Amino acid sequence: MLTQLSILDQSASVMGSSHAEVIQQAIELAVFAEDLGYHRFWVSEHHSHPSIVGTAPEILMAALSQKTQRIRLGSAGVMLPHYSSLKVAEQFRVLESLAPGRIDLGVGRAPGSDMRTAQLLNPNPQASAYFAQQVQELDMWLRDQTFPPGHPGRGVQAFPLGDTYPELWVLGSSDYGAQLAAHLGLPYVFAHFITDGVGAKEAIELYQQRFQPSDRLKEPQVIVCLWALAAETEEEAFYYFRSRARWKIDRQRGILGSMMPPDQALVGLNQQDLQTFERMCRQGFVGDASTVMNKLDDLANDLGIEEVAIITWAQDFQVRKNSYKVLANQHQTLMA
Repeated sequence: MLTQLSILDQSASVMGSSHAEVIQQAIELAVFAEDLGYHRFWVSEHHSHPSIVGTAPEILMAALSQKTQRIRLGSAGVMLPHYSSLKVAEQFRVLESLAPGRIDLGVGRAPGSDMRTAQLLNPNPQASAYFAQQVQELDMWLRDQTFPPGHPGRGVQAFPLGDTYPELWVLGSSDYGAQLAAHLGLPYVFAHFITDGVGAKEAIELYQQRFQPSDRLKEPQVIVCLWALAAETEEEAFYYFRSRARWKIDRQRGILGSMMPPDQALVGLNQQDLQTFERMCRQGFVGDASTVMNKLDDLANDLGIEEVAIITWAQDFQVRKNSYKVLANQHQTLMA
């Protein structure tokens, strides 16, 4: 049963708003989400991406920590192969000092960018091959553990220390992340929004079957990140969904840019594109709050999970806020 709702905000670029406004809206949305009772508010990392302007989740999280009091804050995620594990551990230990007991560190091995940009971030083309080692080192530094003799990290600490430490999550959209999280006894996040759900059940079952309890986590824990949009009526939801749908159709052609207003989003599409749009409407988590929440609950039951992190793109920020509001209200009604 779906017991927890969370949010993943990607700082998506929209026509009519500056990049600075998009970042400021993420802060406003986090405060709004806390008031609505959402469990977590996560932010993402992308580089040189015309559609997603959030490049530094650790900095945005620091701002969020000063505007919120209860909601968990996290990255979904930090693309670890770009960086030193020690530096990431230090950044998130600082965040833990700013918001004790509220920090999640989701890490992934995907570039979050094109390969040329990835090489500018880290010139080593084989960096992702060390992801598993980096995750283990990161975990050791986050928890102030002693490295084994001979390891270059032995005797090196990630400050500032405290009574709590960030919760480390492994992100993935394939079997690799599921197996790594299971082997290390870490919680796992499946990126449903990347695969449109393909492989979700298999990856989650693999994680649950192979999970090895650790001193951090005794039972498997899974979150699914997915895309959804709700409104007061189905007609409204499908109308506002046009912006996201057009972005996806353009992306399939290799075109990346800001989201269009819904009244312009279907202009210029051919018959095949319009059929694709209709299929997206039928298959996606789009509609009135009751319909969307029922779909989310069905998915949670099918996958054996209790929490989803919702991504909502819309050209109008108020439409996004309203979607999160009506879903939170509907969820609270079902839980009552």
